[in-house]
Amino acid sequence: MLLFVVASIAVAADVASKVVVVARLEGREPIRLLGGLLTLEASRNSGAAFSFAEGATLVFTAVAVGVVVVIARTSRRLRSTPWAITMGLLLGGAVGNLLDRLFRSPGIGRGAVVDFIHVRHFAVFNVADSCITVGAALAVLLSLRGLEIDGTRKAAQP
Repeated sequence: MLLFVVASIAVAADVASKVVVVARLEGREPIRLLGGLLTLEASRNSGAAFSFAEGATLVFTAVAVGVVVVIARTSRRLRSTPWAITMGLLLGGAVGNLLDRLFRSPGIGRGAVVDFIHVRHFAVFNVADSCITVGAALAVLLSLRGLEIDGTRKAAQP
């Protein structure tokens, strides 16, 4: 249940932020914050992170659908609160960007993801990307600590 609450909050935050960005920033001058360290600027990305493989939107749409299915199936074995939060962030981020790919122009499965957060000397990203990144980092930390999704701990290796 917690997984789906976290995912719902992530999707809602992502969708709401993109609605505001498209309405207020698209086609306008970027907003520079913190002396230009952070810039809010609307852009569209048909590829993956860092604009990798632009034009491969159908592939990334299929990958996102696969991620959603795997997380949904895995959720039945979930008994760990930290893993529920982690998987919720991953699911919410995947669904947030998947919604763009499905429903934004130029059409179903070919839409470009709305990105708008630009940190100087880094990529332009969005709330969904942030959820995926934080979720992935948490997954690594939980794995390194030996915590399984069912709440058990892996025995220490000699």
